[in-house]
Amino acid sequence: MTAVYITIDTEYAADFAGLGRAENFARSIACETPSGAVGVFHKMDVMERHGIRGVFFVDPMPALLYGREAIADVVGPIVERGHDVQLHCHTEWLALAGAASPVRGRSGRNLADFTLEDQQAILDWARGALVAAGAPAPVAFRAGNYGANDDTLRALAAIGLRYDTSHTPGIEGGACRISLARRHRRPLRHCGVIEVPTGCIRTLGGRLRHAQVTAISSREMLAAIRHARDHDLASFTIVSHSFELLCRERRRANAIVRRRFAALCEGLASMPGVESATYASRPPVADAMDAPRPVLPVSSIREGLRIAEQIIANGLYGAR
Repeated sequence: MTAVYITIDTEYAADFAGLGRAENFARSIACETPSGAVGVFHKMDVMERHGIRGVFFVDPMPALLYGREAIADVVGPIVERGHDVQLHCHTEWLALAGAASPVRGRSGRNLADFTLEDQQAILDWARGALVAAGAPAPVAFRAGNYGANDDTLRALAAIGLRYDTSHTPGIEGGACRISLARRHRRPLRHCGVIEVPTGCIRTLGGRLRHAQVTAISSREMLAAIRHARDHDLASFTIVSHSFELLCRERRRANAIVRRRFAALCEGLASMPGVESATYASRPPVADAMDAPRPVLPVSSIREGLRIAEQIIANGLYGAR
């Protein structure tokens, strides 16, 4: 059975820090709209209807400003409903932390902007804050903005985390600085941890596109999962965010992306030979093969339909 990890980066927005904890929660975590909430709780509802468990990479860094209860309000419902909580970290919050910062006086947009010693201090603090908020001890990590480097992996290994999933072969020129190439698409041991690359597909022109709910259609995601299954691949990782079913200004639901997520869950649940998995229920394993992992080939029909869908979504809800 091919394990499919639906991973959701779950985070308050540092850009909304000045709005206060309650408003930030409403717009970034619960994602409340006049037509109903479409955030973390909605996503759990959708997944649970289809017997799916998600992996929620929760960022505890806002506790530096809002306090531990802000993170407990996020972690508690996820744990109670049987989903997986793992560690996420946006270092933008350090600039707002003042004396509470574990690396006082130093800040940066991404973890890779910090020294190994600072990264270890940040990650050790973040792990402690996540557990103090009610999460089981995490074993996996994803960097905010995917902005990790090899020192991030070394720091994770030093504090006992075994997995990282910040390497994104489908994003060219992104913030990730891990010393792996785009051909590294299989889980592999690197700098003391097992690196679990995020999924991707092939697009016109031979490029790769990352398997994120706002980046590719449900048709493409399900085709990529079937392709992974048919090639006997152990796992496939899909990325989403707590606020991803909202339009850009985060006040209205994006009906197109909302339907996309629902179709993904429905299609995954009915697909033979695959199963939803978490880092708690079925941890990834390193692949001994060195050959590049096969990628779903380009389909002009699938890509054309997705481009048309994106144009409509951008016109109705704003480009992401």
